[in-house]
Amino acid sequence: MATLFWLIVILGVCFTLAYRRVDLKISTVFVGAVVVAYSILGESAFWAVVLWVAFAPLAALNVESLRREYLTQPLLDIFRTMVPSLSRTERDALESGSVWWEGELFSGIPDWSKLTQLPAPKLTNDEQAFLDGPTEALCRMLDDWEVTHELLDMPEKVWAYIKQERFFAMIIPTEYGGLGFSPLANSMILTKIASRNTTAASTIGVPNSLGPAELLLHYGTDEQKQRWLPGLASGDEIPCFALTSPRAGSDATAIVDSGVICKGTYEGKTIIGIRLNWDKRYITLAPIATVLGLAFKLYDPDHLIGDRTNYGITAALIPTNLPGVTIGRRHFPINIPFQNGPTQGKDVFVPLDSIIGGPEMAGQGWRMLVELLAVGRGITLPSNALGGSMAAVYATGAYARIRRQFNLPIGKFHGVGEVLARMAGYTYIMTAASRVTCAALNAGEKPAVPTAILKYHNTEFGRQIANDAMDVHGGKAIMLGPKNYLARNYQSVPIGVTVEGANILTRNLIIFGQGAIRCHPFVLAELEAAADENQETGLIDFDRLLFRHIGYAISNAVRSLVMGLTLSRFTAVPATGWVRRYYQRVNRYSASFALTADVAMLILGGELKRKELLSARLGDVLSNLYLVSMVLKHYEDQGCPEADRPLVEWSCRTLFYRTQEQLHGFLRNFPNRWAAAALRLLIFPRGRTFSSPSDELGQQIAELIINPTASRERLCADIYKTVEPGNPLGLLQEVLELAEEIKPLERKVFNAKRRGEIDSDDTPGQIEEAQKKGVITAEEAKQITAFDDKVMELIAVDDFAPEELTRFAPVARKKTPTIRPAKKKAKRKTRRSDKKPPSTSG
Repeated sequence: MATLFWLIVILGVCFTLAYRRVDLKISTVFVGAVVVAYSILGESAFWAVVLWVAFAPLAALNVESLRREYLTQPLLDIFRTMVPSLSRTERDALESGSVWWEGELFSGIPDWSKLTQLPAPKLTNDEQAFLDGPTEALCRMLDDWEVTHELLDMPEKVWAYIKQERFFAMIIPTEYGGLGFSPLANSMILTKIASRNTTAASTIGVPNSLGPAELLLHYGTDEQKQRWLPGLASGDEIPCFALTSPRAGSDATAIVDSGVICKGTYEGKTIIGIRLNWDKRYITLAPIATVLGLAFKLYDPDHLIGDRTNYGITAALIPTNLPGVTIGRRHFPINIPFQNGPTQGKDVFVPLDSIIGGPEMAGQGWRMLVELLAVGRGITLPSNALGGSMAAVYATGAYARIRRQFNLPIGKFHGVGEVLARMAGYTYIMTAASRVTCAALNAGEKPAVPTAILKYHNTEFGRQIANDAMDVHGGKAIMLGPKNYLARNYQSVPIGVTVEGANILTRNLIIFGQGAIRCHPFVLAELEAAADENQETGLIDFDRLLFRHIGYAISNAVRSLVMGLTLSRFTAVPATGWVRRYYQRVNRYSASFALTADVAMLILGGELKRKELLSARLGDVLSNLYLVSMVLKHYEDQGCPEADRPLVEWSCRTLFYRTQEQLHGFLRNFPNRWAAAALRLLIFPRGRTFSSPSDELGQQIAELIINPTASRERLCADIYKTVEPGNPLGLLQEVLELAEEIKPLERKVFNAKRRGEIDSDDTPGQIEEAQKKGVITAEEAKQITAFDDKVMELIAVDDFAPEELTRFAPVARKKTPTIRPAKKKAKRKTRRSDKKPPSTSG
């Protein structure tokens, strides 16, 4: 018994030191004290010797000179052979932005104060006034059918209003004539516009994201800022940014567009400049742009500005009225007709000071792009997806209440309720992630990995929500026309999914691929130490980092095991009540994730980058932990309304269940089966114990969404829902509220029908008969009839005369034509020689 007691004491001390992440020296002191205590009080001299023998290597590790010579140096030599050196482009990507909450999740022991002390997101008075004033007015001017079908563009009055109110200048400081709004305001404005019209949201989003204005603000010379920013702010200059080439899509480093430094004539003078040639596509605002931000590879074969020949990716501003610039033709992006098209340049000559930041920034274009993408990727596309999703939830909830089948609102059917719960839960997650991440951006953070998480998951959730909304609406959502308020948003979903890093790429390569090195507490620093040309300094730094890393890994293994055994019930978190358990589970899975990531990188090394599905699963785990943290913070920021508890619980349970299953999937597919078995023991010592949300929880959420509740309004607070003709979201809400008032009157008619007092089967006939037989009064009949008329107007669909549908041909085809190979036509190109207002024709 005494031996068992001492064994428990020794293991308890070691586990406690590891769990608490006590450093090597202090741990050595505590373990040494236990060994001494056993030597004095223990009964077995043999076991005392064993303990001293085991303790000796631990003590020796504290002698740094011996440790470096006999242990660290050989490990450093092995490390250098395992890890490939970082290319310049990889280093630029890794060093872009900052590390925020995702770094805490990688630590395995999150410091919750970093999140809880972040101020709740709040607009300034000017930002709120703009959201309530010009943004509402713009939404009122937008007609989805007019834009997407009749004009294939926004009307002239809308373009004029956008310029007048400086919607293109939300990120430009007031000193240059812009609005100087925060990332939060940018996001909320785009969310509201996107709930009304995707074309307008896309058009406004691009100039306020990765484009000339953003590049100039961060890297431009004072002269460049004064030259371009006032015009961009006023709308006199229309910007675009050209990156994607036909032969280089997501791999921006592979662009073949070139600029050669040479002598040429510019404005009548012979100067040293750049002769550019490019072929770009998918460029938003390119057809109407007056200034083109261009990414290209810069070469100096004659060494006119320095000793280098190849400078690499460079960014420059090119006026589109220069000889050789071709713009004007349009793509037609999946029936969402925002101005998007190709641009070409043939021997376009510009001065060296066209390079953003001047000649000294030659070759810095890739760094510029990845640094700015670290912020912009988390605003425009996630906000547009959020606006569409909020609108879909708001509309679908109301529709599911007023649309009846089998004498019941369709929202009462559990199958529909399950879909509504999923839509609402995803929207809650999207809102939480957008709002809290924007609060971090407001505070000066530039977190590259969270913005990639936001871009991927908001657009993917938006895709599912759009599908679900279509499913619930059925034929109402299929039939295009002025009465259809869903289809164009549904059609637009792939746009957000495919741009700014296609989602497949983002999930498989970016989220964990970038996060594993950028956000890990030690890996990037270890790589830098290994690459240090000063061997002595590199060894000292690597030694310090290595043993901290080893302690970190041991700690995460112990923490994962202990919290797995205890279901994380005893880990300290800054929360009480029912949400406490969700905070604790973040702690548990943070340790499990950090441990798994370390083992994967240790065993697979650089091969992990090529094991894309394993990397993707680890990215999913990181994403889910990040998103659940945002949900908890958002709930706190909103004042913890008890009515929203079902939404919070559904969101957290969904995300934790996915975390568990992705870890399980990783272990099932990890090539080293012994390591996978050991990890499974440490991560799931009691098996996979977490379950997805219950059916009952889903039905509670459905009730929140199909009734005019405060939770429904909070969930969809940022959309355009003014009650007015032409705004289906406002009209649906009006009828939803009326449904509650009419419900007792409808019940009277229903009960009379069930008693056999009313024979009519159609609603108008039942109302008339009920009035005649005294079941309801004339005034009540009038109220029900008015309500029924509103319902029928909202569920109605459009139909057209055949000639109305032949928009592109004067006469409808009478038979299916024979399909023959098309003759090649000469490609008509439009050269822009002056500034013209946007076209409103198709």
